[in-house]
Amino acid sequence: MKRTDATDLRTAAVVLGRDAQGSWVLVHCDEEGAEFSRESCALAELNEVVARAERSTPLWVVRALREAYPPLLAAGIRLRRAHDLLLCHAILRDTASLSQPVPASARWVRTESAEIRPQALFEVDAGVDQGDGIDELLAEWARQRAALGRAADARLELLCRAESTGALIAEEMTAAGLPWDVAAHERILEDALGPRPLTGARPAKMAQLAMEVGEQLGERDVPIDSPPRLLRSLHRAGILVESTSRWELAEQEHPAVAPLLAYKKLARLHTANGWAWLREWVHEGRFRPIYLTGGVVTGRWASSGGGALQIPRSLRPAVRADAGWRFVLADVAQLEPRVLAAMSQDRAMATAARGADLYEGVVRSGAVATRSEAKYAVLGAMYGATTGESGRLVPRLRKVFPAAMALVDRAARTGEEGGVVSTLLGRSSPPPSDEWRATQSRASDPSAGGAEERRARSRARDRGRFTRNFVVQGTAAEWSLLWLAEIRHRLSALPPAGSPASASGPVFQHGAHLAFFLHDEVIVHCPAEQADAAAEIVRAAADAATARLFPGFDIDIPLDLRIAEDAGKDA
Repeated sequence: MKRTDATDLRTAAVVLGRDAQGSWVLVHCDEEGAEFSRESCALAELNEVVARAERSTPLWVVRALREAYPPLLAAGIRLRRAHDLLLCHAILRDTASLSQPVPASARWVRTESAEIRPQALFEVDAGVDQGDGIDELLAEWARQRAALGRAADARLELLCRAESTGALIAEEMTAAGLPWDVAAHERILEDALGPRPLTGARPAKMAQLAMEVGEQLGERDVPIDSPPRLLRSLHRAGILVESTSRWELAEQEHPAVAPLLAYKKLARLHTANGWAWLREWVHEGRFRPIYLTGGVVTGRWASSGGGALQIPRSLRPAVRADAGWRFVLADVAQLEPRVLAAMSQDRAMATAARGADLYEGVVRSGAVATRSEAKYAVLGAMYGATTGESGRLVPRLRKVFPAAMALVDRAARTGEEGGVVSTLLGRSSPPPSDEWRATQSRASDPSAGGAEERRARSRARDRGRFTRNFVVQGTAAEWSLLWLAEIRHRLSALPPAGSPASASGPVFQHGAHLAFFLHDEVIVHCPAEQADAAAEIVRAAADAATARLFPGFDIDIPLDLRIAEDAGKDA
């Protein structure tokens, strides 16, 4: 290990990368980002060097936490603060909040290979990618610091901090895993599908339903798993549907429909979360999905495997805490419309949002007569519905909630005109594609026909619906990031557990930790004796996130919060 020192300076940040020879380099920087010392080490020494440096709680600057963090967690090392250059580059490259964004570079675009090979950064035989070189990391960090320094206020910096903390949390939740009861899962599958079938065979109950469908359609071997061929079978039986979607089938009265819908429901369970899924994704009592921070353009998370964001309710009883531990389960009631009320500072809508059910509040405002109408109207306002029940009700909201409706209507107009919109903290929507611009250009030509004009109007409305929702969904994602960050920080202050949750790994087996996140829902895994304290932390963290994102505006963002041994029922 080689070190150049300046021990009289405090390390505020450490940039971690490799030099041209492939050695690991830790560059220690002061509060201004200026380098004052660096040390290099071999791979075998890296964990020890990082653990020592972490004692001063620096800001760790890395190319991508998805690459750098998993090996550290496996070694029992937890980072408290970090800056993910790859994630922040995307924000600072595309934001409309800066007149001079970070220059775009293909070197700083997140690729799928980085997502599916999270251990690549620490592999002994990995070649030295120039994009990972310490000098390029230092240069990119300087560009990002300069960009944040040009911002009119601190919102972009807060977004980058929240995004990077979210990346820490994503890797920590994968490392800790979501406790999963394999036996309970198998019982659920057997109750729903029948005994486990041989590989490639249908479960018994699906096979029986397929036979019933065939009998009702008058075909012995109906091609039930092939939508195009099934559609032809339905047509031959006089069921003249345009697709095999369950919504369209549900409107038909033919006796084949009920067993077909039942089959499709069981098929989804068998395909998405059946025995094959269980074998692939659950090991040693833990489900460890791969979360993609900022995987959606609005900033929402996605998952690159395991269907983490689509665990069906029927399987929630299989999500079971370890012995002596509990879950704190919390989700936000109607987060996006509450965020719309706050970011638009629409006090009438904020009044409607008081309490657990915003839709009932909309009814009390006099905008609509029933809760069902309120839901249709609010969702229509955020998603740009112009027809049907939503289209009929949305104009009523403009009279009662003028500020909220003006915000989304303005975002829609901007999108229709080819502009970009931004969230409250400054994440901006992608610009329209070249194809979109060409469609609009052709329609404006004097020789354009009616078909081209209709196509351009349709594409413009589609883009308007996207930008209308972008500002709301993206700002809601920012609230969730702040919520997660507050929960993580506050849970770290709880004392060690009396009995460890050994399957949660070296970092998390001794303390309460986040185990699952889905847009507006979190699950904390905690020692039973700390469950009440952890629940209060989750609630207080939501209040803190609200105050941080909407300072000075009174908006109610309540939680449905409970403590339970499994995710399928109350304690």
